[in-house]
Amino acid sequence: MFTTTFILLKKIPKSRILNNNYPRLLCIFTALKPILEIKGVSKKYSIRGQQKPYLSLREDLFSFLKPSSRKEEFWALQDVSFNVMPGDTIGIIGKNGAGKSTLLKILSKITPPTSGSITCRGRIASLLEVGTGFHPELSGRENIFLNGSILGMKRVEIQKQFDAIVDFAGVEKFIETPLKHYSSGMQLRLAFAVAAFLEPEILVIDEVLAVGDAEFQKKCLSKMEDVSRSGRTILFVSHNMAAVKELCKRGVFLSKGKTAADGSIDEAIKRYTEELAELSHFQNGQLFIKEKSIHKLELFHKEKPADFIPSGGDLKLKVHFKTNRQLNYPVLGLVIRDLTGTPLMAINNKHYSGNLINNTIQSGAFEINFPQLHLMYGDYLVDLYLGNEHSDFEVLKECFVLRIDKTDHKAPESPSLELNKIFYKQVNWKMIPGE
Repeated sequence: MFTTTFILLKKIPKSRILNNNYPRLLCIFTALKPILEIKGVSKKYSIRGQQKPYLSLREDLFSFLKPSSRKEEFWALQDVSFNVMPGDTIGIIGKNGAGKSTLLKILSKITPPTSGSITCRGRIASLLEVGTGFHPELSGRENIFLNGSILGMKRVEIQKQFDAIVDFAGVEKFIETPLKHYSSGMQLRLAFAVAAFLEPEILVIDEVLAVGDAEFQKKCLSKMEDVSRSGRTILFVSHNMAAVKELCKRGVFLSKGKTAADGSIDEAIKRYTEELAELSHFQNGQLFIKEKSIHKLELFHKEKPADFIPSGGDLKLKVHFKTNRQLNYPVLGLVIRDLTGTPLMAINNKHYSGNLINNTIQSGAFEINFPQLHLMYGDYLVDLYLGNEHSDFEVLKECFVLRIDKTDHKAPESPSLELNKIFYKQVNWKMIPGE
């Protein structure tokens, strides 16, 4: 088979081979081999125990005479193995701390594995964090060529796609401006455009797309679909299961650093949502969080401690915090998402008048009251963001599961759960016959 393919390729004009056909030809040559082979990959980190603060150079020089602090080993990944074929679009999913980002950093050669091996038969372009591979002092134009060079592209290849990159990123007016003056959204658009248009064989996308707005995310998904149709390989990490399902046919579900499922994207998402439903729930109206500034949560319904809320009922959430830093104008943000990761509500106390504390504090509690919480029955994920008016100090993703129970309203049947996430207990209907 390989000999026949090679003879046929010899008859193709060289100009056609160089004209955007490289990914397709790579698929032909490597059709019998995975483009990525991940075998028994593990990653261990050492977490030091509590230490006394550094006091002097003398103490530091003689610290070897003192008993070393206890180290705790943490395995971010354990014996992860799977193959990726050319042209695959794979969603890598799992809750926070499952090892997704660690795996992508190893694939991108940002950090080495503790054990195991990775065989790669193509160039990898990674979009892991905003600004990765960029230099803040260089202009947008210079950063495009710099980032392209890091990806292993020749200058002529970068020049050929330059206009398309700038157009997609929407930074034409600022292309000669140093990157440090770009907003995070502009940097993200430029980074994605460089990774997508310079045609690496493997495109690795982490949760970073969550930074963009809805229109940009839709634009990126459309571009990734084009990339997939061209025969290139995509590894996509996201908490938005709707986006993962739209783009990917196969899913790898990581749980506690191990491969818990590898198969169809529907099966991987099912396993993921089942695990999410087992996250922290309220018990006797309380939930305690260890080693975080947000350390205690209280849930009330009708002014009484509650573990769940009926659909359309009132809710009071009390969030206790204690920080080691001063918070000016403390702000608490709350995001409610369904189990597919789709945001349903994102609010903070800045959105409502009379809810800002105009002094500096280190501890206290936020009290959030919903006279009616219009959510259908089921489980919902809640993220909490603690900070000040300018930035977040602590982010707790998937902090707890908010359980909504069926309402006791009397009706022949309830609205369809598959079609509704919002529930209104009272909607006035009027039937007028004969018109």
